[in-house]
Amino acid sequence: MAVDLPKYTDWQQILDLIQQASAQQRDELFFKVLLTHDEREALIARVNIVHELLNSERSQRKISELLGVGVATITRGSNELKLQDNETKAWLADFLLKNGPSASE
Repeated sequence: MAVDLPKYTDWQQILDLIQQASAQQRDELFFKVLLTHDEREALIARVNIVHELLNSERSQRKISELLGVGVATITRGSNELKLQDNETKAWLADFLLKNGPSASE
């Protein structure tokens, strides 16, 4: 007897879908269907958390106040960043700086 499994079972499969949607210029639609408004807002907060942590100009408490999220959320982001090597952190800081809103305005 065959066991039923969901079609998508791996993170890489989801990343591939995102890349395919982006290549078709349908990434915004894809994310709007997949994510609720609150989830999209949480993703914006997460990007800002990483940006602020890499920027190193504010304490975690100040970042929490700036973004309206709990200190524990900032700490989780900080812990994830600590798992990354310096090259990855440098790339991410540069990527966010070059591709942020002020880069295109």
